[in-house]
Amino acid sequence: MGRDLHPTSDDLRLVFAQESETLNPLGDDLLPWLVLAIGAALAVGTTLALVRPREDPDGNDLPRPPLSRSIVMIVLGTIASIWGLGSLLT
Repeated sequence: MGRDLHPTSDDLRLVFAQESETLNPLGDDLLPWLVLAIGAALAVGTTLALVRPREDPDGNDLPRPPLSRSIVMIVLGTIASIWGLGSLLT
């Protein structure tokens, strides 16, 4: 008789291997883009909060953000942004 029409496990592995190379809707470099975006947002947002604090703080809000914590957040955001950008450029 002829060949069996049901796919074997080798056939299925080949099909899934071919599809996995082409099927990536979010791109191959999603993580570096996310790290760049979140790091830049952290650094820029914290810097802006230090430069221009709220004019009328409500209730339990501080008049200015704590300086030491803000500097740590700016440094971490900058490091993450540089890492994300470096990963995208290499």
